[in-house]
Amino acid sequence: MRQVLSFVLLCVAHLSAPSARAQDMLQGVDLAQPAYSKAELTRADVEAALRQRSNERKVDLSGKSLNGLDLSGLDLHGVDFRAARMNKTRLAGARLDDSILDQAWLIEADLSGASLKGAHAFASQMQRMRADGADFAHARLAGDLTGASARGANFADADLSADMKNQSMGLMRAVLRSASLEGARFHGANLASADLRFAKAARADFTNANLTGADAAGADFTDANWAGAKTEGLDLDSAQIDSSARGALSDAQNLDRARVK
Repeated sequence: MRQVLSFVLLCVAHLSAPSARAQDMLQGVDLAQPAYSKAELTRADVEAALRQRSNERKVDLSGKSLNGLDLSGLDLHGVDFRAARMNKTRLAGARLDDSILDQAWLIEADLSGASLKGAHAFASQMQRMRADGADFAHARLAGDLTGASARGANFADADLSADMKNQSMGLMRAVLRSASLEGARFHGANLASADLRFAKAARADFTNANLTGADAAGADFTDANWAGAKTEGLDLDSAQIDSSARGALSDAQNLDRARVK
């Protein structure tokens, strides 16, 4: 009975406090205005800029409005997208390895099957982004991925942890709240203090991952692999886990309040 009540209270909090905090991150931003809904360049313009790329000349698209463009399949490795607006932009199958996405806007963007190995995305807005099957290996992700879909995505050795040194913008970390992470691979990933509340992570592989201090209240970890994972302080209040995972999760917080399958 206590577990049921706890889960109901968590659901209420999910519908109120978390959503209010998400709104605060976008407070004062009108996503309907042209800067966040239109494009100032065309795909042909982007392709032309890529043709000028060389070892000495990098492609700089920082601050550009690229909303809604179809950039799928392009080789965008190393491109500077700092503070660019790419809401609803199609980047399916694109190569974004080592790209800079700090403070970029990718709300409802499509990165399905894209490669973002070694990419850097700090304070990025990626709510409801589609990234099923994408490759984030070795990437630095400290952005808001609330409601994103990354089923089967690869986060091997990625850093999704909180930045404890610089908190001038608040606690920056990967926010995967209510994200779809079924079958995602987090081998060796750093998820320390990440936000995984209500994440759907059935069959996810956390082998050797660091989840120290992460908040996973209400998350679904059915059939997840915890081999070698660091779980000290991982909050599992009302999270769904397998009975066989109890040993691997013995250092977790609120293990006694988890919903055991």
